[in-house]
Amino acid sequence: MELFGDPEFWVGIGTLVFLGILLWKKVPALVASSLDARAAAIAKELEDAKRLRGEAEMLLAEYRKKQAAAEQEASAILANAKAEAERFASESRAAIKAQIERRGRQAEQKIAQAEAQALAELRALATDAAIAAAEKLILGRLDDKQSANLVKRSLGEIPSKLN
Repeated sequence: MELFGDPEFWVGIGTLVFLGILLWKKVPALVASSLDARAAAIAKELEDAKRLRGEAEMLLAEYRKKQAAAEQEASAILANAKAEAERFASESRAAIKAQIERRGRQAEQKIAQAEAQALAELRALATDAAIAAAEKLILGRLDDKQSANLVKRSLGEIPSKLN
């Protein structure tokens, strides 16, 4: 009976009773099922994470393709803009050259007209001066008798000159 007085004995008995109650209430099965459920939840989360990662990789690849297409489109737009700018520049150069040539021809025409007008004015002035000089000479050398003879002779020549 010394055994019943030993505290270690009672601790052992209490432990066995406690373990028996745990087994009787199926606590290990509950703990195992709880751990299994937790492992299943973690496995599901891992699968979801793998699926999401796959979707993210697909989206990344898709956006990289879109980025490459956008870069190609941008480079094509830039090349078109450069070509159009070059074409516009060459057209502008040609238009400016044509305008300079046209204005040069207009200036030459104006100069030629001015020369012709100056020559005409000079001829008119020379003619006026010659007429004035001739008038002075005629008036100085022609008297009334000579002038009457000249008028008669001129009137006599008119019929022959009209035919």
